[in-house]
Amino acid sequence: MKTVPEQILNIVNAASHIILVTHVHPDGDALGSLLGLADILESQGKKVFRYLEEPVSHLYDFLPDCDLAETDMTALERFAEAAGEGNVATISLDCGDCDRLGEAKKDLLAVSPFVVIDHHHGHRAFGDLLWLESDCSSTGEMVYELAQAMGAEVSKKAAFSLYVAISTDTGSFRYENTNARTLRIAADLVESGVRPEEVADKVYDNYTLERLRLMEMVLATLQIFAEGQIGLIHVSAEMFERSGATSGDVEGFVNYPRALRSVRVAVFIKEVNKGMISVSLRAKGDCDVAAIAASFGGGGHRNAAGFRFVDKSMEDVQKEVLEALEKALA
Repeated sequence: MKTVPEQILNIVNAASHIILVTHVHPDGDALGSLLGLADILESQGKKVFRYLEEPVSHLYDFLPDCDLAETDMTALERFAEAAGEGNVATISLDCGDCDRLGEAKKDLLAVSPFVVIDHHHGHRAFGDLLWLESDCSSTGEMVYELAQAMGAEVSKKAAFSLYVAISTDTGSFRYENTNARTLRIAADLVESGVRPEEVADKVYDNYTLERLRLMEMVLATLQIFAEGQIGLIHVSAEMFERSGATSGDVEGFVNYPRALRSVRVAVFIKEVNKGMISVSLRAKGDCDVAAIAASFGGGGHRNAAGFRFVDKSMEDVQKEVLEALEKALA
């Protein structure tokens, strides 16, 4: 069991109003952690503001209370003002870099005390207080530990959200970050009423036709390098337009080249918008892709990391990334 920093516990217990935030384009861990913690805090009599930069993606619109998330910064400011001085705190979940808080970064950081809860190896410290557990499978696991430290009951609703957080960030308990404590927490959540088959159905059998069409296009871009050790796919803005899919529809695509027997590192290059390219890396074995991501200004875990380029073509990005990976694998 992880020890929650006493200062953070004191802040959470003292605040009557708490603002929860996470990174842009939130994945299952980010959303599950935020929504699960919101329910836990409300069970303790807290008023909670769930802030997201954009509405919840259709991939996760099955999460309990996702409709309560708000994107209005003016409403957030009114929430903080209504709390009164000394009664409000902000908690950032699963965000390894303050830039990933999005366009409202400056305004969000202004609501103090600003507590950061994260598990990314490449975390870049920000906020007033940091609780970092890089050996935790997920932020969802940390939220569960926080609930235990608070003596709070985890409802079936919160348990469902936290199970989604943990199971998605461990690849359904397949990745290296899965440990004995992870499985014990998952078992506790199941005992709280979570049905693993229901979560699997919601997470993995939840495609739209547009997502499937985009997947067909993306898989057709597959290239193999370094004698089969690197598998690379990409998606362009034009492919999004042709398929009718959204940016969120590509979640999990990087795992397809990773599934190839010979591949040690999977690469997914995505044209986010004109002038910006994002790169996701997934590894098997001993290749530390977090170190490679850090060399490009990004971060993540040893087997899962990412970074971005601005004002570079997809071709140039591919060349630079492949050179770095081939050197690392050699």
